[in-house]
Amino acid sequence: MREITLTQIFEHPIAQKYLKRSGVAHAVAVSYHAFRLAVQHHVNPDLATKAALLHDIGHYEWYTDGKWDYEKYKKNDIHAIKGAERAHKLLIRLGENPQAAKEIALAILLHTDSYLPDGELHQRPLQKVVRLADEADEEPGGNHHYREMDDQLALKKIQELDEKVAEFLNTEPFRQLG
Repeated sequence: MREITLTQIFEHPIAQKYLKRSGVAHAVAVSYHAFRLAVQHHVNPDLATKAALLHDIGHYEWYTDGKWDYEKYKKNDIHAIKGAERAHKLLIRLGENPQAAKEIALAILLHTDSYLPDGELHQRPLQKVVRLADEADEEPGGNHHYREMDDQLALKKIQELDEKVAEFLNTEPFRQLG
């Protein structure tokens, strides 16, 4: 059973603030990739799509002389750490199951290895799904964070994905996983 929906997360003012900073179009696209990959890898799509939607909410804006500085970002960013904390706090505030909120936050924390000294992670299936979903939508130079999507279209796509997740959670293959 789902405690909260993607739509509830998406509509929350805190989520809106940080999703707009890191790219709504990217977050929505990664959520759809996460649904597909979760089904393929036998991972709970509710957790995967929530982690994917929120995976970049820890982004800080790295600018030099008023322009986005991708190299500075790559060298200094720890967005996965900050994002995991923000997501966990938001999910608990919204009423998410605490264990689910923890799993989602860990998937956000481990969706990239860019902040680790050796750059290597040993990921559990949910964490791997979120990483692969993010990688499926990446563009050179971080351009995936700057694609535009109308707010109404984004909400419609999130609501459609909520329906897909709910439908899948009611299927026999998912019940066999649980």
